[in-house]
Amino acid sequence: MWRRSFSSSTATATLKGKKWDALIIGGGHNGLTAAAYLARGGLSVAVLERRHVIGGAAVTEELVPGFKFSRCSYLQSLLRPSIIKELELGKHGLKLLKRNPSSFTPCLDGRYLLLGPDKQLNHSEISKFSLADADAYPRYESQLENFSKFMDLVLDSPPPESVQHKSSINEKLKNKIQNSVFWASCLRHVSSLGQKDMVDFMDLLLSPSSKVLNNWFEADVLKATLATDAVIGSTVSVHTPGSGYVLLHHVMGETDGDRGIWSYVEGGMGSVSKAIGNAAVGAGAHIVTDAEVSQLLIENSSTVCGVTLADGTEVHSSIVLSNATPYKTFIELVPDDVLPNDFVRAIKHSDYSSATTKINVAVDKLPEFRSCKLDHPHAGPQHVGTIHIGSESMEYIHSACQDAANGTPSRRPVIEMTIPSVLDKTISPPGKHVINLFVQYTPYKPLDGDWQDHDYREAFAKKCFTLIDEYAPGFSTSIIGYDMLTPPDLERVIGLTGGNIFHGAMGLDSLFLMRPAKGWSNYKTPLQGLYLCGSGAHPGGGVMGAPGHNAAHVVLQDMREKI
Repeated sequence: MWRRSFSSSTATATLKGKKWDALIIGGGHNGLTAAAYLARGGLSVAVLERRHVIGGAAVTEELVPGFKFSRCSYLQSLLRPSIIKELELGKHGLKLLKRNPSSFTPCLDGRYLLLGPDKQLNHSEISKFSLADADAYPRYESQLENFSKFMDLVLDSPPPESVQHKSSINEKLKNKIQNSVFWASCLRHVSSLGQKDMVDFMDLLLSPSSKVLNNWFEADVLKATLATDAVIGSTVSVHTPGSGYVLLHHVMGETDGDRGIWSYVEGGMGSVSKAIGNAAVGAGAHIVTDAEVSQLLIENSSTVCGVTLADGTEVHSSIVLSNATPYKTFIELVPDDVLPNDFVRAIKHSDYSSATTKINVAVDKLPEFRSCKLDHPHAGPQHVGTIHIGSESMEYIHSACQDAANGTPSRRPVIEMTIPSVLDKTISPPGKHVINLFVQYTPYKPLDGDWQDHDYREAFAKKCFTLIDEYAPGFSTSIIGYDMLTPPDLERVIGLTGGNIFHGAMGLDSLFLMRPAKGWSNYKTPLQGLYLCGSGAHPGGGVMGAPGHNAAHVVLQDMREKI
């Protein structure tokens, strides 16, 4: 089990007692990943976490007595395989629970669709709606898998950014060579795709997900089930250009080498963070909770030299990595009039909007779906994977999105339900279950009420429960207790600006060389010694670890060059 490196009584004194090589603001999974790699590189590292528990959005909390919830993120697949292997996360307590089947979509007309890694099951299930779609589905998955292999190169590498600070001729030459190697590798991957596949890839990147899916399939329920991957955690509609890119997340991750397989984590998503934290502490890093950073310390108007904590303690270091959002880092933690005006404008005007609400529910029995009464005395295949409520057509999803665009929560929300306690027996009492509801679309500032109003909040939660009742009668009466995080709650509790779970929108205008701002995509910032290592940096959100991994390697390289 992970433990604090310091007791609360000695933490402040120990932090003040030395100058650290590196301080990391925020103990989310990316900050912990960066800490592990920096400590392995021989640096003295301290992670400063604002809350009483590490993990950021990848956290497990006992919100109802006896029930342990993955309070924000709730599935694992995107965590980079290299990180799992290099940090030996299995030895540090990480245990992945594969889901098969992985998806269940009940329909109000009495039908249902199961999908998963079993190709025969997929063909049989999709054939209930369309034989042509059943035949096309393996080709669709194969194409996405082919495209996702190209993405591996992009995910695991710092973007090929230009030299930002004053540099020597040798440094500029080295940068050009490194960038040339990256682009040459990209070109090799592109050329291996061939002309047709390359055009299809560009179509996927630029098109609305509805266009992509309409070109592949005819059955509404299949298209809607797949379309949820394209809009998850965002404010966009299935008809938004560029939403097709996120369809790649369906196959981009893996579990134990099996591509496209999403898993639960034993003990909840906090176990991911604990395993990475264990690896970091084992390498020599120190992790301090209840240590909120209030401001960065700046010397000579351009160089970061440490942080000030909320209690006034100054902690000094050679470098600082921020796992906070770009807005929190550059607008709230950096003193005024230090950063370039154009950079500040770019950060301020980035898209941090959110329409996501997470409801964590404790129930005394499994939901019984009207459309799927399979002969299973306990949990059946319909309970194992992601259960898509209100995803029977893409127009249904679009209509829910339009409600939020007009300023009100969706009249019929789109809900992804997961029941991890079906596979993980460590998170709920026997016979009872933990249910995650990932709900869209809920505006940050609704026009018809206020999320701080108890009655307004309760009315929306009941709306979600009543919708589930349509598919699983009696669900509402099985509820023991629940916890709800609306966009303002996600901002206040977890520190996600605007409630955006990705630290900023994941549109094509906010990725790769544009993340978090043009000219600053390689984890470096306009301030010497300050780096960004969270999801607001390349390659973006999700429990991936890549921003922390990549940022740490950039820091280590920069420090070697200074020696």
